[in-house]
Amino acid sequence: MDAVYTGCNVLQRMTLRIFADYSAEGVEHVPPMGPLIVVANHQSNIDPPLLASSLPRRIRFLAKDTLFGGPVTSWFLRSYGAFPLNREGADVRAFRWALNELQRGQVLALFPEGTRSPGAMRKAQSGVVQLALKSQASLLPVGITGTEGVGHWLRVLNPTGTIRVRIGTAFSLPPIDGRPTTEVLDSMTDMVMRRVAALLPESYHGVYGRQHTDGAILSSP
Repeated sequence: MDAVYTGCNVLQRMTLRIFADYSAEGVEHVPPMGPLIVVANHQSNIDPPLLASSLPRRIRFLAKDTLFGGPVTSWFLRSYGAFPLNREGADVRAFRWALNELQRGQVLALFPEGTRSPGAMRKAQSGVVQLALKSQASLLPVGITGTEGVGHWLRVLNPTGTIRVRIGTAFSLPPIDGRPTTEVLDSMTDMVMRRVAALLPESYHGVYGRQHTDGAILSSP
C-alpha cells in the first residue's frame, strides 16, 4: 500500500535530517516515467529505504525470502513494495514478478552483489543484465557511501555519519540476438557495475577497481 511506503519515507527522511549528514546528488537524472532498474552498491540494511527516500519515484524491491518469516513482517514488506527472493539458485517466480513490474512501467531497485558488501564492492551476479535485456528497461546507476557503519536493522531509525547518495545518468543495454552466453552476461554485468563504481570514491571500488578491464558496450537511451 502506498500509505506504508509514503509513511516510511517521511520517517526515514526525518531521521536522516536529524541524525546524519545526508545528501542526494543527481536526482534530476531520474527519468520521470517508464520502466527503470535502479542499480546500486549494497553496504547495509538501510540502503533500500535510503534509495526509496532519495529518489522521486515509487520503487519496488526484491528482498531475501528469509525476511518474510512472520505474517506481520511479510505484510509490511509486501506493502512497502518488496517481493521475496530465494537466493539459492535461480528464482523464476521472483524474476517473473520483477519483469511484470517493469512491463507495467514501474521502478525496480536491485543490488546485484547479492548481499551486503560494506566498504568495497564484490562481484555482482548477472541477473540484473538478464532482466534488463528481457524488459529493455533503462538502468540507473546509484552509488551509496557512508552506510557501511549502519549494522543492525534498528539503526535504520538512527542513521549517523556522512551519508551520500550519488545518482548517475540512465543508460540502456544494446539488444542481443539469441540467447546471450555466460561470458557476454558477465561482461555486461561488469560494465554495469563499473557505472556504479564510477559514482563512488576509489576506495569503495573493490573488484571493480582500475586493475580490471572489460570490453562490453553500453549505449545511452
